[in-house]
Amino acid sequence: MLELCRRPFETCFGGGGGSKDSLLWHEDLEPHASGEYSIAVVQANSLLEDQGQVFNTPSATFIGVYDGHGGPEASRFITKHLFSFLHKFISEEGEISEEVIMKAFNATEEEFWHLVKQSWITLPHIAVVGSCCLLGVISNNNLYVANLGDSRAVLGRKALRSQVNCAAVVAERLSTDHNVGVEEIRKEVEALHPDDAHIVVHTRGVWRIKGIIQVSRSIGDVYLKKPEFDKNPLFQQFVCPVPLKRPVITTQPSILTRKLTAEDLFLIFASDGLWEHLTDEAAVEIVFRSPRKGIAKRLVRAALEEAAKKKEMRYADLKRIEKGVRRKFHDDITVIVIYLEHSQGSLSRRPKHQGGCISTPVDIFSLNADETDL
Repeated sequence: MLELCRRPFETCFGGGGGSKDSLLWHEDLEPHASGEYSIAVVQANSLLEDQGQVFNTPSATFIGVYDGHGGPEASRFITKHLFSFLHKFISEEGEISEEVIMKAFNATEEEFWHLVKQSWITLPHIAVVGSCCLLGVISNNNLYVANLGDSRAVLGRKALRSQVNCAAVVAERLSTDHNVGVEEIRKEVEALHPDDAHIVVHTRGVWRIKGIIQVSRSIGDVYLKKPEFDKNPLFQQFVCPVPLKRPVITTQPSILTRKLTAEDLFLIFASDGLWEHLTDEAAVEIVFRSPRKGIAKRLVRAALEEAAKKKEMRYADLKRIEKGVRRKFHDDITVIVIYLEHSQGSLSRRPKHQGGCISTPVDIFSLNADETDL
């Protein structure tokens, strides 16, 4: 049976770390059950919509990246509930599995739906917020990656000798981007709605479902999932009405399971804000060539430098732009880098520490910017 930390899960949901940059939070390097990890987040929105967390036990590591849209409520909700549901179902089943992960995603969605039903009249905004959800679990040499939306998990592994003229490290994408900007996903959505010629439209420079949302899978976004909800007159009055014949987005995650090998070096879990500016290969190369300490922060800096370059400005000037206004230049960015250490062919060795959890804060503000800190 998968051993879980005895500490209550509620202890996970604080913050940690710190930074001299007023929009950056990070933990440079922490231990986990099969190596070390680094985590960082930079805020661009007026309210931080990204959330990330790592929960570590003596025998397993859980990684979550939740990229909210329309507001921070859904991503914060997932932070407080997804790992708890995983704990519950693992305890019931005795092991981690794709079925357990699916049940945890569905339970989180149902719990959020109950919250919406109870509160939307006084807080109508709650019906239109949602979040992408990327989950990783490492246990007994097995890696599980489950995804809703367009956050991304990428593996860095040693290049095989048979791969001639390639770099020393290879990037392997482990998750599916559920974004209708990808032609395959766009066709998938269109095939599910053959009677709706306008299910996906090109507006404001990108493809969007019903002209509203780019991702086809999420937690939340109740107004795009519950046709019966839209018939409520009060809902039509206070919430953006979208006439629906059926749900136009789903909560069905794509799940990948694979055995980890000695060639697998590290994993990068990050929200779409990073991948807007860095390719899989560029991110993997940075991790491979750089010192471990502060590596997540280093990836954030690389993305911000690219964002500044696209606007023909200096990176130092971009750092001075305040949250809210900064969203014009880049999105919130969350990065978690997981190093994989192999001991006698196993990734399940027990470290001396008994486990713990680090979650990104709900908002980043506190200290004055320091141009050298990133």
